[in-house]
Amino acid sequence: MSAGSVATRELNRTTHPAPKAEVRIVHIGLGAFHRAHQAWYTAKANDGWGIAAFTGRSATAAEELAAQDGLFTLIRREAEGDSFEVIDSIVEARDGNDMAALSTLLASPSTAIVTLTITEAGYKMAPGATEPTLNLDDDQVLADLGVLRECYDAGVFAKTAAEFEALALGTAAARLVVGLAARRSGDGWPLAVVSCDNLPGNGAVARAGILGFAQAVDPMLARWIDANVSFVDTSIDRITPRTTDADRDTVAAETGFVDVSPVVTEPFTSWVLSGDFPAGRPAWEKAGAQFVTDLESFERRKLWLLNGAHTLMSFAGQLRGHATVAQALADPAVSGWVEEFWDAAAAHLTGPELEVPEYRKALRERFENPRIAHFLAQIAGDGSLKLAARALPVFRAEQAAGRHGTAALRLLAAWCDQLAAQHAAGTPVQDANATALEVILADPAIRSGSAQQTAALLGVIEAGLGTDPSLVASIHALRGHFTN
Repeated sequence: MSAGSVATRELNRTTHPAPKAEVRIVHIGLGAFHRAHQAWYTAKANDGWGIAAFTGRSATAAEELAAQDGLFTLIRREAEGDSFEVIDSIVEARDGNDMAALSTLLASPSTAIVTLTITEAGYKMAPGATEPTLNLDDDQVLADLGVLRECYDAGVFAKTAAEFEALALGTAAARLVVGLAARRSGDGWPLAVVSCDNLPGNGAVARAGILGFAQAVDPMLARWIDANVSFVDTSIDRITPRTTDADRDTVAAETGFVDVSPVVTEPFTSWVLSGDFPAGRPAWEKAGAQFVTDLESFERRKLWLLNGAHTLMSFAGQLRGHATVAQALADPAVSGWVEEFWDAAAAHLTGPELEVPEYRKALRERFENPRIAHFLAQIAGDGSLKLAARALPVFRAEQAAGRHGTAALRLLAAWCDQLAAQHAAGTPVQDANATALEVILADPAIRSGSAQQTAALLGVIEAGLGTDPSLVASIHALRGHFTN
């Protein structure tokens, strides 16, 4: 069908014959990134591994995708134009609250892998802990623990449909504990949990969340999980902006098929993994995935250079009136701040295998792609969590090397200014620690833009961070210099 024609055909496995593979992977967090990344890699492996994907919260994404038999169009958006590909690796799309289906699939010996894209906030880690630890003071964690303890009986959490419906759980870790208990009571086959979120040591974080819930309910269940579940660390990378109605119209015009749930992504993609897969895995390396014994340096490269630059631009760029990454990087001031931060981070990324100069060059080309509308407001969410992983490590590495670390502290200053600007405009804070931040921003005893406000906001990122007078002064001196 030629461009501009009206699409009249539906996207499903009748119009696009694709045999449904057996479910071997269960995914939690059905969203655009999962479909542009893990589902794409699995489709490219083309070795018979099917995915059952569960939503994190709303059931809408599952309903839309299920109506298309799990098929969706991947729009690869390059500067020169778009290309279109139908991805068929998702064979089931389900509401994340369907605990009966999740438990059945996790209990199945065919299921070998669980993947997660639940964002930093979804892991519910205790702030300021030296090691990943489930936050037992979090309201949602406490609510889920209450449900788990009430329902646990003879090694499982539910046996009947009514019991499963009563398992109203808000965290992915609690849901997985229910499913893993079902697996233990069945054949007890080992499997791998693979976190695909932008977190340092994301495998250890996933492990801490799941074992934290299990230990609080039944130490024997926790010991079984520890012995039979592998937690794989990953570094993931593929820019995936929010899909718009215009993107849906483009798919219809260019392919002739109605797709209510296409995904837009860039050409570049990366996936580096480290860990064991005791029940096997797809041949993701066919699509370029790397399997390494030491992930830490690759993880730092990605978190500092890509995610750190994104975080800096999301605050400073908005303060300077920009809406997208491409617009922000076209601003000489923002571009200079990004390069300064990259210089600081690169000083601590010295392994030749990291190819840092080439990586920086590729990042700039990706960020400058005018056809990828990656919105700064979308990136800026959960800043208090992101800065702890992306700015503070670079600052501390610079400090240990005898340098001032201003380039990294600028991210913290821009965050403080952006929060103050949002509050002044009446815009709600989008952050896992929004309540604590809004209390500070609204406190009449704390003047907006003051050093006292800076110190209080820093304390939300990390306990005690705002009690260092020298650090507070350095960050506060950088505030107020981001607007045009």
